[in-house]
Amino acid sequence: MLEVAVKAADSKRAEDIIGLDVQKVSLLADYFVICSGNSDRQVSAIVEAIVEEETKNGAQIKRVEGKDSGKWVLIDLGDIVVHVFHHSEREFYNLEKLWSDAPLVNLSSLVDA
Repeated sequence: MLEVAVKAADSKRAEDIIGLDVQKVSLLADYFVICSGNSDRQVSAIVEAIVEEETKNGAQIKRVEGKDSGKWVLIDLGDIVVHVFHHSEREFYNLEKLWSDAPLVNLSSLVDA
């Protein structure tokens, strides 16, 4: 699921895709994926790609929140929570700092350089 989400986001040119291993610091999920887009339209395209690819690969989409605003969309895949931000919202909420106790997951092999 993690690989599918990251590759789908990357296919829509999501920026600054990071993965956080939150297994030891949160009961919410095992992994967070955080990425951003430069417009509401791009954020929507990223979300649609992730939902479509995860569904194709048999993942259950538990819920999608914030889709109407296009500023911060959360995709709950159960063990993985994907946060797709509009660039300005990502800076404001700064989840990377909030979850700084969680180690980064190396995603370099999953995204185009």
